[in-house]
Amino acid sequence: MAFRQWLPLIGLTVSVFIFNMSEFMPVGLLTSIADDFGTSESQTGLIISFYAWAVAICSLPLMLLLRKVDYRPMLLMAVLTFTVFQFLSGISTSYWMLMASRIGVALAHSVFWSIAAPLAVSVVEFRYHRFALSVMAVGTSVAMILGLPLGRVIGLAMGWRMSFFTIAAVSVLTLLLLTAVFPQIRNPGTFTVKRMPDIYRNRVLVGVYVMIVVFVTGHFTCYSYIEPFLLDAAGLSEGSVTVALTVFGIAGIAGSIIFTKFYDRSRYHIVPAVLLFSGLSMLMFGFALDNAVLLMALCALWGMCYTLFCVISQNETLRAAPFDAAPVAMSLQSGIFNAGIASGSIVGGIVIDLRSVNNICFVASAFALAAFLFTYLWLIRRIRENAESGRENSL
Repeated sequence: MAFRQWLPLIGLTVSVFIFNMSEFMPVGLLTSIADDFGTSESQTGLIISFYAWAVAICSLPLMLLLRKVDYRPMLLMAVLTFTVFQFLSGISTSYWMLMASRIGVALAHSVFWSIAAPLAVSVVEFRYHRFALSVMAVGTSVAMILGLPLGRVIGLAMGWRMSFFTIAAVSVLTLLLLTAVFPQIRNPGTFTVKRMPDIYRNRVLVGVYVMIVVFVTGHFTCYSYIEPFLLDAAGLSEGSVTVALTVFGIAGIAGSIIFTKFYDRSRYHIVPAVLLFSGLSMLMFGFALDNAVLLMALCALWGMCYTLFCVISQNETLRAAPFDAAPVAMSLQSGIFNAGIASGSIVGGIVIDLRSVNNICFVASAFALAAFLFTYLWLIRRIRENAESGRENSL
């Protein structure tokens, strides 16, 4: 791939890294933030929920509002907004100030994730489209490998606010990089609100959205509270929890490699398999509380499947959507994904309050296995029909 294509792709991947690190960093700092503000872990978890609901609610309206803005200024605006509110998160002096600043970050997130995947395939040649999506997935994995554990380490050593300041500093550098290397990409601006019913009548797109919301709800029922689960239910040390989160992220790189190498030839088998093994890995957490080695192995399997799921859901959304509707379809995908995050953190909090943190893995696995059954019994057939009839985009 030409160097001129690598540079903007690297800029996008670094952006993916900081957006993912920012979104999930409160997961690793939940206890510290709760102790500082005198709130319960379930109440503090609402920071994750409100962030996700803001993305879920605002993604589509913002993308429709900006549908005629060219992609380069839209991208730079999103990263600048992210930087400002990230800094405000770091100086928050109350729970509600932190909540408000996180919602500001969520607005930047809404725009960024609506255009990230379409931009990744726009800056490279056609034959590198799948590779570009895979590289973006590596940004997510590295955020899990280094970002989330590093944010946790910084938070434990220097206070959770310093974790947010660190992301703000990196985002300034990212903004400078994107300003220097990202090309002008024209937004066709031909999609109108009147065509929204076409999106909702697209059975494959709607099926992908159903799969996403059910699975992601299950995933974040458990993942939103993985820190207190590993500390309290499994009895791991602070250091071991950081290792477990790192293992989760490292395994995601394997997921991105599997996507690049095997997805096209085994597409109809990989999609349901990812959901099945995710559900089984979460289910097994409940039976492995006394076995640290097995817990680490389950974190690896779960992390690999999660990264695979993220890149698969982006891939299937782009394939099923009309070309000029890709940002709008991705804004819906991002909104629905974050509705699942919000629902999952709320469900997990309810389970903790009514039962205990030990039970979140069983509830989470039920959602993931339901997503598997829906995908295996209905969605895969529709995806296959769409592909055989030539109605999908090539990636």
